[in-house]
Amino acid sequence: MEKAKKILGLVHTSATLVPVFQQLCQKHLAHVEVFNIVDDSLIKDVIAKGELTPQTARRVVNHVGSAEAAGADYIMVTCSSIGAAVESSMSLTQVPVLRVDQPMADLAIRTGKRIGVVATLPTTLGPTSDLVRRRAVLLDREISLTSKLCEGAFEALMAGDAQKHDEVVAAALKELSEKVDVILLAQASMARVVDQLEESSKRVPIVTSPLEAVKYLANIFNEG
Repeated sequence: MEKAKKILGLVHTSATLVPVFQQLCQKHLAHVEVFNIVDDSLIKDVIAKGELTPQTARRVVNHVGSAEAAGADYIMVTCSSIGAAVESSMSLTQVPVLRVDQPMADLAIRTGKRIGVVATLPTTLGPTSDLVRRRAVLLDREISLTSKLCEGAFEALMAGDAQKHDEVVAAALKELSEKVDVILLAQASMARVVDQLEESSKRVPIVTSPLEAVKYLANIFNEG
């Protein structure tokens, strides 16, 4: 009798992330059935209010519950800005729940002591930096953290000026690479900038949350 496929539920705050994770899952999780739940009003609310409110956090928890009810064996939320709500949902579900930036944070902590975090939104920079600090304590590693906000980059991207976004992010990466051992990109939208950097600018490893999270899940599912 053929073994039933495992099911992964992905909760997104932007439809633009669906093809990103679809491509990664096809490459690393070909044997896993994947479905998506998308609600871009979540991140819009976080940006508008400058923080994750209890009301929005409750909606995130509800989406995670919906993914479980839909039959997911494992759930991942792909937005770093709502990480605190993702952690709250973990004790309320019967299946494992992962915040997308945890595997990336763990990898960075194992890679070097001086860690840089780059983001284009303060609502993402804070939660990811906080996660790195807490994971370092959990993993019993001493680190120094440098956080860098790419001011104006997100606004440029929303205005359709992708070139300006990429230039601001690239400049931040070059600056940080001279001060740290490894750099974390706090948002999936920034990952493409790494491919555009000259090799001479890639002085330290630059890790992204989508790839590391999917590779982490591949190990989980393979072990199962």
